[in-house]
This record gives sequence, structure tokens and C-alpha cells, in this order.
Amino acid sequence: MDILQYFIVSFIVVLLAQIIMSVIYKDVEKKDKGFVFVYYKLTYRRRFIRALWTAPLLFLFYFAIYWFGDLSITEFKIIGVILLLLVVLDISYNYKKWKRQEKIW
Repeated sequence: MDILQYFIVSFIVVLLAQIIMSVIYKDVEKKDKGFVFVYYKLTYRRRFIRALWTAPLLFLFYFAIYWFGDLSITEFKIIGVILLLLVVLDISYNYKKWKRQEKIW
């Protein structure tokens, strides 16, 4: 059960950082060309593309957890479902926002 405490604390820290960054970059002009390191400066089209090419990296991370982690099968399945759900939600959200933004322009 100790591993779940680490995930909960990590989740809270990442959530707080995400809220702070989204407030800071709310009215900043979004870039659609060139390299941008900060996720919040990207347009939804670029966010969608970034989500697509980082999804395989996330699955490599998942298999690294399986290989090196000391988790039960149940914990491993829970982490897998959560990661899959997050990837699907992120990709679908950015795609819908990109298409909606494309109609406005």
C-alpha cells in the first residue's frame, strides 16, 4: 500500500503545478510552428500531436514499472488502466478542442 501513497502525493503535486501553469499561460499567444518546450504555449493541434508521440513513451514507462517494480498484479492492472484512460482522455480532449478551434478560425 506504500506505493499508492507515492502515487497520490505525486498526483497532487502534478495537479497543483498544472493549475498554476494554466493560470500563468492563460492569455499568452499560442504557437503553432517551431519548437516550444512549455506545453501551455502550444495550440490544441500541437498539443494533440505531442500527445500522440508521447503515448508510446508512456507505455514504455508502464513496462518499466512492470519490469523493475515490486507490484502485485492488481496494482499493476490499476496503474495500466489509469494510464490508458489518461492517454485516451488527453488525446480525445485535445482533438475535440483543435477541431472546435479550427471552426472558429
